[in-house]
Amino acid sequence: MTERKLIRVREVMKNHYDMVNGMATVAEALQQMHHVETKCLIVDKRQEYDEYGMVMLSDISREVLALDRSPERVNIYEIMSKPVISIDPEMDIRYCARLFERFNVSRAPVVENRKIIGIVSHTDMVLRGLIKES
Repeated sequence: MTERKLIRVREVMKNHYDMVNGMATVAEALQQMHHVETKCLIVDKRQEYDEYGMVMLSDISREVLALDRSPERVNIYEIMSKPVISIDPEMDIRYCARLFERFNVSRAPVVENRKIIGIVSHTDMVLRGLIKES
């Protein structure tokens, strides 16, 4: 039996992400986005011991666009998920994939010392992890 190489989340995560204030409107948050491949926005903590939140673009589509709500009148905190499952950068990507499956999530912030250092998704684990392993 061949031994599988350990691939950690740190090796496959994206280091770039967009962080917004929960009080920002959806319109303001979308204007602040810097990364075109972004599928989610991280909602910053209000104070040190608060938790991070997250808004997926699908949340904006479902909660604003589909309901014909004005993006200038909907605040991020109204549609965000909080708290969110966070991932340790040293976790094996196989365990991360299992965690995603168990809790039905497609991406999560990678947190080290209570600070976000990146985002990991199924796509990152498959395309960067499995191809790297081959």
